[in-house]
Amino acid sequence: MAFNWICPYCSHSSTITEQNQSGSLHYFNHNNVENQELGVYVNTIVCPNNDCRQVTISAKLGHTIYSSGRTKFSPPVIQSWRLKPSSSALAFPDYVPLAVRQDYEEACSIVGLSPKASATLSRRCLQGIIRDYWKIVKGRLVDEIEALQEKIDPDTWDAIDAVRKIGNIGAHMEKDINIIIEVDPEEAQLLIELIETLIKDWYVARHKRQEHLVKIKAAAESKK
Repeated sequence: MAFNWICPYCSHSSTITEQNQSGSLHYFNHNNVENQELGVYVNTIVCPNNDCRQVTISAKLGHTIYSSGRTKFSPPVIQSWRLKPSSSALAFPDYVPLAVRQDYEEACSIVGLSPKASATLSRRCLQGIIRDYWKIVKGRLVDEIEALQEKIDPDTWDAIDAVRKIGNIGAHMEKDINIIIEVDPEEAQLLIELIETLIKDWYVARHKRQEHLVKIKAAAESKK
């Protein structure tokens, strides 16, 4: 079955078909603790973009059933893994500050293992973005976020404001960004998605605008 997919390496959007993916199921019992047939399903995807062609590999563990003459994977999934690449981090260009990219990538890599550690890195990443892009430097992250309201569009502000008010994230915005806080996986993932949006809307959009303006100036000069 074909499905839409975004490559984690090049961010190229494409439709994945049987030509680009394959999967295999290894099933077993071996008197395991659940005394049930279990299976590990491994899926591989090769990016259709000729400039990329990177391999993505994932695996999931679950129960299996025998149906229509063959053994099949049966939801729900007990556990899943991203094997290659090892995290869901998007590949952002070099013009995004290195410190911002490093905190973001590490937050993505551990969000499943330790949501609270991931959220701590995301808060530090968010502060780094605000300080670098908007040149707002105050004592606390909450004060820096408040100072953003007059500088950014209402939709972006509403998204930032909504995320900072959820659960334990909002309760700890006033404290040191390096303090580890208890958050659930959904809250940690929301922080990551907010950071991805801000990087795209600010750094990437600014770079594309600058490139476009350079092309316009070059075209104007060639007509003189």
